[in-house]
Amino acid sequence: MTLTSAPLNRDPDVTSHWHRRMFGRPGRLFEPLLILAGLLAILFALVYPMVFILLGSFKTQGGLLASATAFTWANYITLFTGGFGRFLVNSLVICVAATALSTLVSVNAAYVFSRFRFRGKGLIFGSVLFGQMFPWIVLVNPLFILLTQAGFTNSYTGMIFCYTAISIPFSVYMLTGYLATVPRELDEAALIDGASRYQVVWRIVFPVLMPGIVSTATYAFMLCWTEYLFALAFLTKPAVQTLPIGLYQLFGDDRADWGAVMAASVVTTIPTLLLFLPLQARLSSGLTAGAVK
Repeated sequence: MTLTSAPLNRDPDVTSHWHRRMFGRPGRLFEPLLILAGLLAILFALVYPMVFILLGSFKTQGGLLASATAFTWANYITLFTGGFGRFLVNSLVICVAATALSTLVSVNAAYVFSRFRFRGKGLIFGSVLFGQMFPWIVLVNPLFILLTQAGFTNSYTGMIFCYTAISIPFSVYMLTGYLATVPRELDEAALIDGASRYQVVWRIVFPVLMPGIVSTATYAFMLCWTEYLFALAFLTKPAVQTLPIGLYQLFGDDRADWGAVMAASVVTTIPTLLLFLPLQARLSSGLTAGAVK
């Protein structure tokens, strides 16, 4: 009597399931490696220019020459002895004042849009956001005529007015969205306890609104800090010009001092880093919450 073994089960579904259990899904290892390679490429593209500028600021001609290997402070000395520090002070005064003023106006406007119902509310809110739709170059001529007639050209006041106006629409939109996440019961409880609307806004809502305020204030500061077009059109005297104009002046007609340019780029970046890095956690949470409508 001959014994024959039963044929093995070759069910493809069972085999495929066993293969996945033992060796994993095909491409499971390849996909993380591909994602990691992409992230490293993006990181390199972002970090390399900053490292190159930082190192170049300590070398003659920005390290563009083959013989420029020694480190030196000459670029920074030349930069500040040439009056670049004045551009830095002008930018700090204008941007800090414009950011504070736009934040003050935006908090009150956002509270009104978020908490009150009145006729024409949608039209007024849409008009505020409509200010974001204009290319800034369209506004140069009317703003220049307005500032000239008011006597605010070549002045801190005129630039603070302009920067406050262009940063308010987005700040109002963000803070209105963030206030939608703040319970109205806080306002009602404070009003029952005898607080005025002013006290409700600045003593009750303001501390809760702090992440959103940090986000909008950071946006407003960065917008003012890097703005070039209005500064070029409205500031013609070196005594009141800002950092973008100062950077532009480092480029001559036929040559540029690349060492000074890179040193100026580092000096221009430092205040934004000092502002952004400590507030990064609140900035991300504020932007996320402000997106809720």
